[in-house]
Amino acid sequence: MTPQELDARIVRYGDLVPCKTAFIDAHTPGSDQKENFTIIGGGVSESPDQHVHIKDTPGFNIGAAGQPPKCRNSLHSHRTAEVFFVLKGRWRFFWGRWGTAGEVVLEEGDIFNIPTGIFRGFENIGTDYGMIMAILGGDDAGGGVIWAPQVIEDARDHGLVLAETGKLYDTRKGQSLPEGVSPMPLLTEEELTAFPEPSAAEVVPDFVARYWDLMAVAADAPARVIGPDALLTDRPGFEVDFITRGSIGEDAYATDRHEVLMPVRGYWRLDVDGTRTVLNPGDTCAVPPGAARSLAPAMTGEASLYRVRNTDDPAGPTRAH
Repeated sequence: MTPQELDARIVRYGDLVPCKTAFIDAHTPGSDQKENFTIIGGGVSESPDQHVHIKDTPGFNIGAAGQPPKCRNSLHSHRTAEVFFVLKGRWRFFWGRWGTAGEVVLEEGDIFNIPTGIFRGFENIGTDYGMIMAILGGDDAGGGVIWAPQVIEDARDHGLVLAETGKLYDTRKGQSLPEGVSPMPLLTEEELTAFPEPSAAEVVPDFVARYWDLMAVAADAPARVIGPDALLTDRPGFEVDFITRGSIGEDAYATDRHEVLMPVRGYWRLDVDGTRTVLNPGDTCAVPPGAARSLAPAMTGEASLYRVRNTDDPAGPTRAH
């Protein structure tokens, strides 16, 4: 692999291109300052303004959300997995029809495999701009977002209309729905009863893993975070490992799976088929199947990263214990 070919498979944190109009709540006060990033795959963005950094998907999508303090992401649901880990800041995740069924606070490095089929939202409760990285199941990330009815109604009051096609129209800019296209219908009360309202006691033990616990578990070998035999038991179409300085050797290895590397702490030296680079916290690197690669910290001190690989499992609903 040439240096140019490897560079094309890396999205640097400092090169991320944000979109502030990716979703229907983009004008809603409290949500209007959030930035969305589609890193690998088109994600579930509803806006044609969204920049996709790497279009080819490995069976899942990688994205991110950046928000200033007190900025939130409105209640929505997904048909496939939505996994977040906190890169920067302190975040509150909440869920349920009105966001009151349960909540959990995540610190930097913590990871949350949010159950499918529940309404969820999140907000930056830290003191600085925060960033969370996302893994979305499926090449099409589940085909789109399912919004709680009040989100669509609130957005309409601020000029945004979501079409039944999943495309967003901004009436403040003179846009209107094309002829023959209807607005996205609101979920009925009967449909809403199908969305569970699990408590924090039901969600947190099986769907949240804490950074410092993973650092301990991965002291000598990669920690299995999401997978059929992992700490968070699931088969969402991908598996997630957590790697530290002591859990991976410098010898080259290869796999027949797509592999995405996402550093959390420290700088990591990566060699792929004889080409060397350094990955920084917040970078995303997609290593293709079959390529020989080696990975090692490029500095002393704390070093950690998440590694994501595709599986043969179909993308679909989260499978709990």
